[in-house]
Amino acid sequence: MKTRIDLHVHSKLSGDTDAEPEELIMHAIKQGLHGIAFTEHYSYEVSEPLEEMRERYKDKIMIFRGVEFSALEGHCLIFGVNTDALSISHLPLEEMVRIVNESGGVVIPSHPYRKGNSLGDVIKNAPGICALEGYNGCNMHAYNAKAVEMARVLSIPYTGGSDAHLPAEVGLCLTEFEDEVTPRTLVPLLKKGNYRGFDNRPRFSPSTAILFL
Repeated sequence: MKTRIDLHVHSKLSGDTDAEPEELIMHAIKQGLHGIAFTEHYSYEVSEPLEEMRERYKDKIMIFRGVEFSALEGHCLIFGVNTDALSISHLPLEEMVRIVNESGGVVIPSHPYRKGNSLGDVIKNAPGICALEGYNGCNMHAYNAKAVEMARVLSIPYTGGSDAHLPAEVGLCLTEFEDEVTPRTLVPLLKKGNYRGFDNRPRFSPSTAILFL
């Protein structure tokens, strides 16, 4: 069974939106998603309140916890480890990837070609990254297209995530796994690479460009 998950979502726990986690979860359910991953900024432990919601909604949707962390060069999504327990803040990407991988997690550079807080061509020399975020719901189409093409050049998979900060944004971009994902298998399946990102937004038009700069 294919599994559709939004792998990049923020709530008020990130500190840059007023959106309640439960609002985002309810919208994900309405969108027919199988899972939603909360990747709050810079701290894994800040999303601890989601554990209670994971249990409450377990029969309707899977709730995952990751983090959007910052290497020295820019932002990355990290899954499978408690980043608060690792001394990796603002390390060079290569060193951060090594530590996360050795700890059993995965690193996926987020919105790699967006201007500001992104890795850019640093990803060309970043052994050990699991995938690239190919489709980001807050990006211009051109930025996403460049990320997808770079994933192909590097022969690694690419994910999709909305980068939602509002409920209505959840699911605008998502990742479709060819395998059935469970709370215990997300990281192994990310490593396996049998998935791809999708962009569900209306085709990018110049009139919307200012929204994604």
